[in-house]
Amino acid sequence: MKIQQFEDKFLAHYSYAILSECESKVVLIDPGRNPEPYYDFAKEHYAEIIAVIETHSHADFVSSHLEIAQTTGAAIYASKKIEAKYKLTPFDEGDVLAFGKIILKAINTPGHSDDSISVLLEHDGKPKYLFSGDTLFIGDCGRPDLRESGGNMDAQREKLAAKMYYSLRDKLMLLPDDVILYPAHGAGTLCGKALSDAASSTMGEQKAENWSLQPMSEEAFVKELTSDQPFIPAYFPFDVELNKKGASGFVDSTAQVKVSDLKTDQLETGIWIVDSRNQQDFKKGHLSGSINIMDAAKFETWLGSVIGPSEEFYLAARDTETLERLIGRSASIGYETRIREAFVLKSGEQTMQPLDLEDFKENQDLYTIVDIRNASEVSANKIFTSSISIPLADLRSRIDEIPLDKPIAVHCAGGYRSAIGSSLIASLVGAHIPVFDIGEHINEFDQQPAAH
Repeated sequence: MKIQQFEDKFLAHYSYAILSECESKVVLIDPGRNPEPYYDFAKEHYAEIIAVIETHSHADFVSSHLEIAQTTGAAIYASKKIEAKYKLTPFDEGDVLAFGKIILKAINTPGHSDDSISVLLEHDGKPKYLFSGDTLFIGDCGRPDLRESGGNMDAQREKLAAKMYYSLRDKLMLLPDDVILYPAHGAGTLCGKALSDAASSTMGEQKAENWSLQPMSEEAFVKELTSDQPFIPAYFPFDVELNKKGASGFVDSTAQVKVSDLKTDQLETGIWIVDSRNQQDFKKGHLSGSINIMDAAKFETWLGSVIGPSEEFYLAARDTETLERLIGRSASIGYETRIREAFVLKSGEQTMQPLDLEDFKENQDLYTIVDIRNASEVSANKIFTSSISIPLADLRSRIDEIPLDKPIAVHCAGGYRSAIGSSLIASLVGAHIPVFDIGEHINEFDQQPAAH
C-alpha cells in the first residue's frame, strides 16, 4: 500500500491517492481541478484509477471528479446527501470500498455540511488512516456556515455546528490514537479559522491538542465554532453547485479562453480588468477599470472574492506564460469560464501616485484612511484611530461609505490586499479624489507582525 498526498499551496488543499500495490489499483480522494498529477501517479505505478471519493461538495475549489470518471471509467463515491447531478455510487455509513488488502469505510460526519463524510482506511484488518475531508483539521474543525442560504442563517449554522459537535465526539474521537489523520486542508484555507501548517497528524495528538476535541458543553462548542470565522468569498456558493454538477475537463475548458493581442480600444466598457502585474508596474501605468490582483499566493482567493461568479472579466498579465498559468489557477475555482479575454499588458494611461509618506505622517487628519483588513484583525489591532473599516471582500458593495472630501489612503496588514483595495477604490471614485496605497509602509505604523 502507498498513500500519496498532493498539495495545492495556493488554496491550502490536500488531495490523496491510495494505491493497492498488490492489485495495481488507485482510489483518489478530493482531487483538485487539474487531473494530470493523479494520472501521472497512476502511470508511474502502472496502476488503474478505479474510484474517486468526494468527502463533500467543496466550496473553495473545483474538483476533477467528473472528468476523471469520464476519462478513466472510475466510479464516483460520495454521500447520497450530496445531491449530485452525475452518476453516483452512494458512500454512507456502513458502505465499504475494498481493493487489495485495503478497506475504505464511509463515516457520515455532518457539521461542515450535511453531506460531509470521513473515510477510514483499514489495512490488514486494522484502522490505519482517517481522511477527514473538511470535518476534522489539524488544530481545528470545519466551519459550519458555508452551506446556508435563505431563512434564519444563524439558526442553520448553529444546527450544523451542533452536528459537528456530535460527529467529532460520537464518531471520530472513538478511533484509536495511532490512526493517522489526513485532512483536506491546511493553514491558509478559509474553511476553518485555526488550522496548523502540519500536513498530517494522529488522532491521539488531536485529542490532546485540538480545541474542538476538548471537553466542553455543546453550547460552548457551538458558540466557539460560530464566532470569528473568516469571511466567505463570493465564489464559494458557486463552487458548491458546480461540484454537485461536475466541472468540464480542465484542459478543454482552459483552452477555450481566448488569449489575444487585444487593443485597448477594443475593450468593452463596464467589464473589470484583473491586472496581475506587480504593483509597481501597475501604479506606473494601467488601464481604466482595472483591479490589481497580483500574481501571488492568494490570487485565486481574492479573484473569487472581488469578482462575482456571474461577472465576466478581462485578465491581463506581464507575459503569455504568466497568462496561461493564471488561467489555470482561475480554473481551480471555476473562473476560467468567466474570462472574457486574456492579454499581455505592459502599461496603460492611468497612474496611481505614490503616497507622500512624510506628509501623511504629519497630517493624517487630512486623509480618509480606509482599513480593508478583516473585522477580526481590526478588533484585535486598530492601527489608525480615525480609520474607516471596510473589509476588502465588502469594498465594492460599501464604496458609498467612503467620504470623498479628502484624499484616500488605503491599508491592510502587509501590502498585498491594499494594492487590490486601492486600485478598486481608484477605479470607482478616483476621478473625484486622489487614492493612495499605504502598502508596505504600514509596517512603520503597526507594531504587530503583519499577516497579508
